[in-house]
Amino acid sequence: MALHRDGGQKNRLREVALLFLKLGVTAFGGPAVHIAMMEEEVVRRRKWMTRQDFMDLVGATNLVPGPNSTELTMHCGRLRAGWPGFFVAGLCFILPAVIITAVIAWMYQAYGTLPNVQHILYGIKPAVIGVVFSLVVVLGRNALKSFPLVITGVISAIAAMAGVHEIIVLFVAGIAYAFIMSARGTLVLFPFMLLQIAERFSAGNMQIFWIFLKVGSLLYGSGYVLFAFLDAELVNRGLLTAGQLADAIAVGQFTPGPVFSSATFIGWQLAGAPGAIAATAGIFLPAFVFVALLNPLIPLLRRSKIMSAFLDAVNAASVALIFSVGVDMARVSIMDIKTAVIAVAGFAAVIFFKKLNTAFIIAGGALAGLLLWNL
Repeated sequence: MALHRDGGQKNRLREVALLFLKLGVTAFGGPAVHIAMMEEEVVRRRKWMTRQDFMDLVGATNLVPGPNSTELTMHCGRLRAGWPGFFVAGLCFILPAVIITAVIAWMYQAYGTLPNVQHILYGIKPAVIGVVFSLVVVLGRNALKSFPLVITGVISAIAAMAGVHEIIVLFVAGIAYAFIMSARGTLVLFPFMLLQIAERFSAGNMQIFWIFLKVGSLLYGSGYVLFAFLDAELVNRGLLTAGQLADAIAVGQFTPGPVFSSATFIGWQLAGAPGAIAATAGIFLPAFVFVALLNPLIPLLRRSKIMSAFLDAVNAASVALIFSVGVDMARVSIMDIKTAVIAVAGFAAVIFFKKLNTAFIIAGGALAGLLLWNL
């Protein structure tokens, strides 16, 4: 994947900044929806890359710890505007969520309650499900490009829904498929270095920073896995109450941008603004490191026959994981016929009205939730 060279560097950086600021403000619903919105913007609308390139980035992102959608912004930013774009994309996507969450955290600390947004989430959640399943269709057309890859995707989806850990699904799919497709049948292992974090914590804000740095360095999976980590690290140690963690989960759901911005909320409850800064820096810093190390390797992987097969299988498994996430979300979000209608309408809107921005579909879901809540 070569960097695009049309226009000046400043124009490309401006494009990257404006796009990911917009997504940082409008991307509700979690990583699967963020990926759908990015695919719409960088592949279909702006044509910064092919869908195959985008799928390679999604697959590679799933192989490393950290916030997947945030890491994907960095990949896209570097592809469009080099290393400056890498930093600009990541920061522009993170900052709106962090600022919004910090304001909510300050209000929560001052008034002891969160705003009532249940009626808005009632419509947003099923609309988000429609977007997620439309992403499965769009990316599946490219990732499931042969019968063996279709089988790989189906088996991966079944394994994920049965509770097998995401990283196991990805690596087993990749290694098995590479083994099958290799002319010599040579089993090739994909080398990765995971950042190891020491268990020594200093006092105060440095303790907060190290806790969240460890979580950001080791965490695979959804935002709900993040909260399980934080329950062990903070609630069980008496640093945070279970109620505060539950409220952090709520904040992560109804604010745009990365779910990991919940760290800002938690850091604020622990130590005010300095604690929010320490937690935010700690949880997002590993993502910048992992993507910086991984991004230059992706074209090399695609040029190797065996590693290309590995990446193909990981892409197929990634689509399967997105499908699994959609199924899990549907189980808890589609509560009645009204939410089912919103979900189907959101899916149909993405599939049949390709020029309609996904942000409008989510906004439409919020409006439908407001109108239908009391019916």
